Amino acid sequence: MQQRMVATERDCIARRVPQGNKEQIPAGEFVTITQDLGGNYTITWRGNMYRIDGTDADALGRKPLQLHFQPPADGNIEEKQVYQALESVYDPEIPTNLLSLGLIYKVSIDQASQTVDIDMTLTAPACGMGPVLVGDVEHRVGMVPNVNQVKVNLVFDPPWSRDMMSEEAQLEAGVFF
Repeated sequence: MQQRMVATERDCIARRVPQGNKEQIPAGEFVTITQDLGGNYTITWRGNMYRIDGTDADALGRKPLQLHFQPPADGNIEEKQVYQALESVYDPEIPTNLLSLGLIYKVSIDQASQTVDIDMTLTAPACGMGPVLVGDVEHRVGMVPNVNQVKVNLVFDPPWSRDMMSEEAQLEAGVFF
């Protein structure tokens, strides 16, 4: 993608790379879109790099990603919807979702506290995008009906390897043989 400067069309929340801290970018600010892989946008603003979630793409004049979840009648969290949310989170450098990459190790749902606990890893322990990916997971899973809290635990045992990727992800990334 060719870098493109745009003015934000409304205030929006962005996460600073690599720390993952949330900051508000006001409407009318000029930002440079440097990457738009995986449904999220990496931008530069005032000399810093940020990620804007695809659900806020309209702030950049783009079509926003829309996640729709039917609220369960029983007031519980549906595991299927949690996995749908996780499938919408993509690695920023490998435009493949975290589930297909094999980065999600465990999902536990506590219906009483309406909390989702997720054990996930990174493709490399020193991955600079770790805090941003954690923020992506928290944001997207937090959109699932009846979820009050998302806790993401970064774990590195077992270490991730490309063998954990789905066959489709291996084909897409060109590592299947």
